[in-house]
Amino acid sequence: MDYSIEELEYWDDMIERKARDMGLDFYPQEFELVNYENMLGYEAYGGMPSRYPHWSFGKAYERLKTFYTYNLTGLPYEMVINSNPCIAYLMKENTLLLQILTMAHVYAHNDFFKNNRLFKEGTDAEMTLEMFKNHADRVRRYIANPNIGYEGVEKLLNAAHAIRFQIPRVIGEKRNKAMEKSRDLKRVPMEPEDDLLYFLREYGELEEWQRDILEIVEEETRHFIPQIETKIMNEGWASFWHYKILNSMNLPQDLYMEFLDRHNQVVAPVQGAINPYYIGFKMYMDIEKRYGLDKVFEVRSFDRDQSFLRRYLTYELIHDLNLFEYVREGKDIVITEVADDKGWEKIRNTLSDTAGMGAIPYIRVVEMSDKDRTLTLEHVYDGRELELNYACETLKHIVDIWGHKVVLKTLLEGKVKEILCDESKNISLT
Repeated sequence: MDYSIEELEYWDDMIERKARDMGLDFYPQEFELVNYENMLGYEAYGGMPSRYPHWSFGKAYERLKTFYTYNLTGLPYEMVINSNPCIAYLMKENTLLLQILTMAHVYAHNDFFKNNRLFKEGTDAEMTLEMFKNHADRVRRYIANPNIGYEGVEKLLNAAHAIRFQIPRVIGEKRNKAMEKSRDLKRVPMEPEDDLLYFLREYGELEEWQRDILEIVEEETRHFIPQIETKIMNEGWASFWHYKILNSMNLPQDLYMEFLDRHNQVVAPVQGAINPYYIGFKMYMDIEKRYGLDKVFEVRSFDRDQSFLRRYLTYELIHDLNLFEYVREGKDIVITEVADDKGWEKIRNTLSDTAGMGAIPYIRVVEMSDKDRTLTLEHVYDGRELELNYACETLKHIVDIWGHKVVLKTLLEGKVKEILCDESKNISLT
């Protein structure tokens, strides 16, 4: 580290003042310096300093460490927690310029967390750290209980993680408890239920600790959904503002040249994939050019990736970004749409439809048999078929929780099919 803490504090103070002068509004900001191993650990745990123990976090850590060791991927320059105060981790191995750039980047993320409606309605920044710590303590108590133990907790967490995104996609939606009490229990559910974790908790033959763990997994998943739903907007916003802030600071020549190089690395296009930093940055720059800075702040406050892309990804941008749509046919890649007068809207719509939670299959509960408790699920078909092997393995996890047969209705090759998983986890397709 070729700089002092005092230097970082000097730049932090300057960046904070610049950010406020430019109109950003954020929680109090705290930074912590960590080494690369700590950064890998925080990334593996989804950015949280304390989470409940589960092997998947260790697996993620080892994978990230291997990739970093063999230079197959870079580390994040920073890790930011959506909390009040906002906590961010800076890697000690970063150069001074990288710390300056990432601090500016962090202040913009902080502003996004505080002001975007999905985070305002779907998360509680005041209680974020306490919630994750409380969850970790509860899970550890179950592990320490000799009547439950690690294996029991791990099996349930494995199953819950497999279906954790099968919860309502309307952020901030509250369940009507009065309606729940007045349900006609002769038909459960009375109408399709899109909260699978809730249904398993309410109607499954579970012990109280099992219901609690399912609720923990759902609460943590709800916390992360706004991040999933705004990945392009959030990273684009941070890139847009670190670019503006650093350009306004009259950096010394050596730092300015490194800044340009690092910024271009962050917002560089990625071959065969979407770089959210790149797409989001270009879109905000275009919105400011066409409508002005007030519109940029308005978009930040009210949109999510799906609406952001559908409203503001123009023909000109798609053409300039060289976006196209393709499918794989065996070992070949076939381009299906290009950014011309006819294809650009299909490209935009595909990006919008598959952004955020749109990339995850939508499964809901349609019936529970009152005879043998067979649970029937329905895949809401949107033109994309389920990956069959993945679907079958997921049904086995649901059986682990439910304890009875589970049937999943879906559309394969234009025909309605039923995938059945029985109590012994035998799979059949009809």
